[in-house]
Amino acid sequence: MRFREHQEAAQTTTRRLLLLFAGVLVLLVLAVNGVLALIYRFTFPWIPGYPRFFFETNTALVLLFVLGGCWFEMLRLRAGGVHVAQLAGGRGLREPHGQPQDLYEKRLLNVVDEVAIACNVKPPQVFVLPREDAINAFAAGWDLDDAVIAVTRGALERLTRDELQGVVAHEFSHLVHGDTRLNMRLVGLVWGLQMVYNFGHSLVEPDEVGRRSPGLLFGLGLMAVGSLGWIAGRLLKAAVSRQREFLADASAVKYTRSSTGIGGALRKIADQAWRRQDGWHNAHAESLSHLFFVSRLRWAWFATHPPLAERIRRIYGYPAGPLPARVLPAEDDAAPDTQPMLPALAFAAVPAGDARAASAPPAAAAAG
Repeated sequence: MRFREHQEAAQTTTRRLLLLFAGVLVLLVLAVNGVLALIYRFTFPWIPGYPRFFFETNTALVLLFVLGGCWFEMLRLRAGGVHVAQLAGGRGLREPHGQPQDLYEKRLLNVVDEVAIACNVKPPQVFVLPREDAINAFAAGWDLDDAVIAVTRGALERLTRDELQGVVAHEFSHLVHGDTRLNMRLVGLVWGLQMVYNFGHSLVEPDEVGRRSPGLLFGLGLMAVGSLGWIAGRLLKAAVSRQREFLADASAVKYTRSSTGIGGALRKIADQAWRRQDGWHNAHAESLSHLFFVSRLRWAWFATHPPLAERIRRIYGYPAGPLPARVLPAEDDAAPDTQPMLPALAFAAVPAGDARAASAPPAAAAAG
């Protein structure tokens, strides 16, 4: 795999998808104007033309709902990455949010510090999700100053040090390339597109005494158009997220100079997925799914992550099967035989041959 070319292709595709997302908003405005014009003509056939500023008012209201919904959702996330980590049930490993409690958590702090040096950025806040046995992680925050990296307890216990470095390096890529800010903005835009549907639904809902609103027909029209906008927004958000995941995988190999670390982590996740051991206990897991290292959503069109099998194939250069995701003994990073990550360098992209030489291709294919 030519990682530098892959990174450039992913960035180009992301820009195109963001332009398409903006196009969805334009099409939504046109669709709302068209539907409301038809409804008005059907409701008042005896009145010639349309009221003054009819289309201008419709356009302004759609933009108000979309941009207002976007602003409201981002306002909820204004506290930054720490708020998102706590929403996911995370516990901090640095002051003032907490301290590491065992060797697994101490190793995670060391790995984060090492990868931060490799990326030439300051270490973010680190959180662990203590109730989650599934191997996963996420990065969140508006910028590096309020960034966090959160890792599940399952990842700490089931990944080797190299595999944990690969996962952490993947999340650092999201921070370094501004993906976390992009993800928050995309969440806001999708929420805004949903507001058009919600407004239409409010017009359809009966009041306390069971009377329907006189704007019932308009409400049904807005619900129809708003649902299309919501679906289109989710599709584009998923497409943007998928491309950023490929970029982050390639960057993880670049930062760690190893394909077996992140590759092994993905293969263990494939094992958990095959055994249906990738469940979540947090009620907000689904709404935050696009932030995670892997997502459980398996409907291809709405999936925010590429299939596991495809990610593994791109990393190794060939299909590779699952690895057993067993609990491993904790490693003491203070022990003299500990092998830390290589010193910080201006890491170059890994040549294609390095990935192929890492291991021989297993016979079984990883589950997606």
